[in-house]
Amino acid sequence: MRRRLLAVLIVLIGAAVLLLSIPLADSSARGRTEHLLLQRRSEAVRFADLADRVRTAADRSELSTEIGRYAELYRAAVLVVDTTGRPVAQAGAGAASAAAATAVEAKTQALTGRSTATLPTIRPWGPSTVVLAEPVGRDERVSGAVLLAAPTAAARRDVTVRWSLLAAGALAAFASAVLVAAGLTRWLMRPVRDLDRAVEGLAAGSLQARAVSDTGPPELRRLRQHFNTMAEAVGTSLHRQRAFVADASHQLRNPLATLVLQLENVEPHLPPGPGRAEHSRALDEAERLGELLDGLLALARVESGSAGLTDQDASAAVHERVAAWEPVFRANGLELTADVRDDLRVRALPDAVGRVLDALLDNAAKFVPSGGRVDVHAASRGGNVVVRVADNGPGVSEDQVDALLRRFVRGAQHQNVPGSGLGLAIADEIAQISGGRLTAGHNTPRGLAMELLLPAVRADR
Repeated sequence: MRRRLLAVLIVLIGAAVLLLSIPLADSSARGRTEHLLLQRRSEAVRFADLADRVRTAADRSELSTEIGRYAELYRAAVLVVDTTGRPVAQAGAGAASAAAATAVEAKTQALTGRSTATLPTIRPWGPSTVVLAEPVGRDERVSGAVLLAAPTAAARRDVTVRWSLLAAGALAAFASAVLVAAGLTRWLMRPVRDLDRAVEGLAAGSLQARAVSDTGPPELRRLRQHFNTMAEAVGTSLHRQRAFVADASHQLRNPLATLVLQLENVEPHLPPGPGRAEHSRALDEAERLGELLDGLLALARVESGSAGLTDQDASAAVHERVAAWEPVFRANGLELTADVRDDLRVRALPDAVGRVLDALLDNAAKFVPSGGRVDVHAASRGGNVVVRVADNGPGVSEDQVDALLRRFVRGAQHQNVPGSGLGLAIADEIAQISGGRLTAGHNTPRGLAMELLLPAVRADR
């Protein structure tokens, strides 16, 4: 947004500078043209007065001498004609012939008693010569005309200098305005960027994210205050909710442990019969409730997001957890294999790979029948590290795949399997807080495949 705003301001500033510079440049050129016209007209008037006083050969010689001296001094061409257009006197012959060819209109106008009022505007590229005419005599006593072809080299040089100075001034003004616009844009967008970072952090689960910039317009400062107030309220509410879950889970564990102990103490005094079976089921349910409370407490701790993200070796974590779970799988009659690429590093919560992999392998050990196979594969993919756990077990139906990561969700056929239904939900929460994700899908040709994706970090970082 800052770049777009700055681009719009630069375009507007450039347009304003051009709209001011072009008229100034044109006005400067017209002023220099007017100055040249006034200079050359005064000289043409003097020659016209001399031509009007010509009566004898001596007067004609004096006129020829004057225009010759002038033509030599200013490299101009002067031509004096009578009312029929025949030359009376001339100097600068080459230029005079060119002037005579291009000044028909000026000569005709002068023979009617009118002086040249305007000249073509002189610019750095031309014209190289201008022609002006002055009548000899006045009113009905016009006896001829003086044509003056004046070079414009000096005038064009002056216009070039003025335009160069004007261009330099315009560029300096444009650069200064762009610097001011850049500073203004930074001043306007700094609180917006800070607010955007705070919103991004809050959306990522960092409840401590706040907008700290205290610059910018008053409206944006008020928006920052309102956002911080809202974030504080949301953080307080979530903290209370998680604290309640954690406290409730923790407080329920003591009476539950007492209940389990009492049930175990009662067992020796029960006579054989149906009562012992009911007692065993009650004890199993109490232990299952204990696992559920442990899962709730672990989930509350994960959601609190108190730990920061760290760089860690994902390859080593996968090798370590596979080695730790291999005896369990062997005891259950399962085959566990690993295909892990070396030098895989991720940025995540501490031991995120190991904790998530424990949940995935525990899930596979529970639900894959004896004789099955579980494959762990870890590799890099598109700037991320992907850890895939796939089995050839019975899998789940299509409508249950999306529900696997929800809390307390268990398939109808797995109700008697030990567990709280929170393992994959906790693993998914760890992945999300770490900036990644956990996905579930079908394995080919059968079974379930779980993929953990975490942001990768270069090994040389």
